[in-house]
Amino acid sequence: MISPTWFLKLLFTVKQPLKNKKAAVRSVKKIRFIETFFQTNDLITAKQMLSSIMQYAVNGKDWLKKDPSVILQFHQSLCIFIREGYMISKKTKKWKVNLPSDTNFPMMKGSLSDEEYENPLLVFKRAFKKYSIKEFEYFISGIVYFSQKIYRHGPESNLVRPYIHLTKMLDAAYLILERGVQKKVITKKIK
Repeated sequence: MISPTWFLKLLFTVKQPLKNKKAAVRSVKKIRFIETFFQTNDLITAKQMLSSIMQYAVNGKDWLKKDPSVILQFHQSLCIFIREGYMISKKTKKWKVNLPSDTNFPMMKGSLSDEEYENPLLVFKRAFKKYSIKEFEYFISGIVYFSQKIYRHGPESNLVRPYIHLTKMLDAAYLILERGVQKKVITKKIK
């Protein structure tokens, strides 16, 4: 029996416009976590879940009436997404996202600016320049905690900025998955 991960690697490798087969396989391994994340959470559902958790966390008068196991699984996958996103932010000088196709849909941009749409790696670099992994995990844990109960005094920190960065990272990760990545070719000038 063929394993699903092998099959996805095969499909993704075929989609890569790279000439070198070894480079295509390396690219697949580097963005495998994005593929795994979007296998369990499609982009729209992930953004809706994050938005509803955020709304209930800020509201405080009601609690999210979803199955707690679904929320816990989403929390865990977001924490892994954040850690892997940090690794992407460190590779922005070595990686290059393939250019968008000629058909440019405005809905595909999501929450990204034009510059971020052209180079989605910038989103990760900017997010981790502003916040650390621990701060993102604290944010995620906080909103999940406050969305699960009714309270008088809500979260004390600013929740909007990490939420915006996380939403942008989800959009950027989806674009990276759609377009694929490859190593940058660095040319040195000879004097």
